[in-house]
Amino acid sequence: MYEHLKRKSMKQTWIRMIPSSISHPNHHSSGLCLATHRFPTFTQSIHTVPKQPQIDPSIVNSICDSLRKGLNWDALARRFNSVELSDSFVEKVLFELKQPIDAKRALGFFHWSAQRMNFEHGTLSYCIAIHILVRAKLIKDARALLESILTKSVSGNFSRFLVVDSLISSYGSTDSTPFVFDLLVQTYSKLRMIDVAFDVCQYLGKNGFSLGIISYNTLFHVVQKSDQTTLVWKIYEYMIKKGTNPNDVTVRIMTSALCKEGKLQEFVDILDRIHGKRCSPSVIVNTCLIFRVLEEGRIEEGMVLLKKMLRRYMILDTISFSLIVYARVKLGSLDSAREVYEEMLKRGLYANSFIYTSIIGAHCKEGRIDAANCLMQEMENMGLKPYDETFNHLIVGCSETGRILESFKFCERMLAMGLVPSCSAFNDMLGKLCETGGVKQADEMLTVLLDKGFVPDEITYSHLIAGLAKEGNIQDAIKLYYEAEYRSLSHGSLVFESLISGLCHCGRLDEAETYLMVMKRRSLEPSAYVYETLIASLIEKGNITRAHHLYSEILDKGLKPSDKCFRLLMQRGKANLS
Repeated sequence: MYEHLKRKSMKQTWIRMIPSSISHPNHHSSGLCLATHRFPTFTQSIHTVPKQPQIDPSIVNSICDSLRKGLNWDALARRFNSVELSDSFVEKVLFELKQPIDAKRALGFFHWSAQRMNFEHGTLSYCIAIHILVRAKLIKDARALLESILTKSVSGNFSRFLVVDSLISSYGSTDSTPFVFDLLVQTYSKLRMIDVAFDVCQYLGKNGFSLGIISYNTLFHVVQKSDQTTLVWKIYEYMIKKGTNPNDVTVRIMTSALCKEGKLQEFVDILDRIHGKRCSPSVIVNTCLIFRVLEEGRIEEGMVLLKKMLRRYMILDTISFSLIVYARVKLGSLDSAREVYEEMLKRGLYANSFIYTSIIGAHCKEGRIDAANCLMQEMENMGLKPYDETFNHLIVGCSETGRILESFKFCERMLAMGLVPSCSAFNDMLGKLCETGGVKQADEMLTVLLDKGFVPDEITYSHLIAGLAKEGNIQDAIKLYYEAEYRSLSHGSLVFESLISGLCHCGRLDEAETYLMVMKRRSLEPSAYVYETLIASLIEKGNITRAHHLYSEILDKGLKPSDKCFRLLMQRGKANLS
């Protein structure tokens, strides 16, 4: 009992640590498949209809009595052949048959009027009939009518809210049940009208209706199968905000979405570092949602979600603290992040490498490498193991502050631990090495990394080619170009630009123009810089005619040459380029 009260007290304290501007979540009870409903008031119909003829109540009653007596369609047609059906008349008959005991008769009248009397039902009469059938639990028939009207609404190019508006406007007068809206969204999902389904889902929420988990799961399943992972997470976020808790089916679908994105192992690893042991699939999914929101820069919204999850015990305490620290780091508030971390320790929770890595990354981003190094040492002294992201931050931070040797040593430490840097971090270090004459070191490190499974990109090769050319080693630069070709990494313009620039630097203009032609054949647009490099080299070699030709090509392509290039041509070419 004492432990329970202690945990409850701790959780209340942690929730208060999230900014107080965040509103408290609304709690809605939700059944397995039925929606909950805060009964809104609707004061007007969804559309204006022409004035309808007067309705004779006796005829309405006579039709209803005939249906209750079991008259077949032929008998009904003979008896009421002279009756002029209108929208209001049909709706009146349906309202008279709205009780569950008369639901099949209402459906019979609906089909009889359409097939024997050639009456074209409007959206409202469809919706009244659907309400009656749902209330009577004739779900199969209701779904058939929904599929019919939804298909018509698409082909007729009507507003996507026409059907839901009609269902809402007739909801109270038919004494319907909220499940009708679950059925609507489920039917949209079945018809794969997923964008409309989610829009309608949100529209219902604004009008006081909440869907049940089965409706959400139906939508999740179809969206996930359609490979629209961004939309899957958007819907999941909305569902959590509206207070509907996921079930095992939801978690399986969302886990499958993570697998499709190739991110499941990434989040499993993150949570292993935070919590120290494997978390349940539901915690993995919920943590992933918070991460996605924070990574999109929606920090306030992320904290709102976290607060809701904390209140509903959907996320673990250590993870909650770590996410708050991460959010404050994202906001650039390192002092605040440190305060949260210290509060976490006071509460008896353990430090973790994820929190340290987040703060180390922030220091590196701000160029405070000494502070980052101190944190790294502190982290290791506590027995916490740095991981790939920790080293990536330090490699980039050191490279961008000119501490190239330190950056290189961190890369070596990674390799010694069996880790491989990210391509972007390695490229940052590689670029600085090549600029400062460390091409040999860079090339040797790349060779080692390739043996460890590292996957380079176009930027990797463009840096090396530029560095080799700068040192006059153009033959090795050309070899690297063909290596990039072999790895299918020369599809962009960066590798070509580095090679062409290097060939110009070495005076091999014919080869430079050859690779320029290769670029054009591959529909790659050379940059103004490439053209200007060639022009300067051609002028230096005295080939003024070709330089003019390339200058005209720059203008024809809509590129903007530099003033320096123009002056060079004017001075050396003595030509009027106005």
